[in-house]
Amino acid sequence: MNNPKRILLVEDEILVAENMKRSFIRNGYEVPSIAVTGEEAIRFAGQDKPDLVLMDIVLTGQMDGIEAADKIRELYKIPVVFLTAYSDEETLKRAKITEPFGYLTKPCEERQMFITLEMALYKDAMEKEKELLIEKLQKALEEVKTLKGFIPICAHCKKIRDDDGYWEQVEDYIRQHSEAEFSHSICPDCMKKYYPDLMEDSDDK
Repeated sequence: MNNPKRILLVEDEILVAENMKRSFIRNGYEVPSIAVTGEEAIRFAGQDKPDLVLMDIVLTGQMDGIEAADKIRELYKIPVVFLTAYSDEETLKRAKITEPFGYLTKPCEERQMFITLEMALYKDAMEKEKELLIEKLQKALEEVKTLKGFIPICAHCKKIRDDDGYWEQVEDYIRQHSEAEFSHSICPDCMKKYYPDLMEDSDDK
């Protein structure tokens, strides 16, 4: 791998964890930390910013893996794959609430584990890309038809110079760059200046 993916391993059986770590490294991953409690998992997730967390559900301490996974997703949006020997209905129901990116049961065959991890990493990358595209689209929609920056305008006739160097009537320019429409009329000041006769006729009536 050109850019090795970093896996936070959360497993309270030290011998199992060390064996898994060696397997990860042998297959081109990095394991910056091994956590044995839910509290450690949350701390290491914030400290190491791994690409993925492989989380055992049953852990020593007051917080189990499901609670820790929920907190990690909330704080850091890091994908979590559960690894556990327990697959009862209640455990699965609780695990689903945290929206895990995968679920493996012990004992887990090595090849299946890495397939699940790669699928989880791929899914996470696609979700992040989708979020980025949505963010860019929203920004583009906010800016579309919005006049921004300096606009060259003639001090005498009030025409505007466009990006190609052509001079346009101000209403044509604004119509092209916004959703505004125009109706033409004459303001009182211009009426007095240019059409005094009409003003007098209006007053007489």
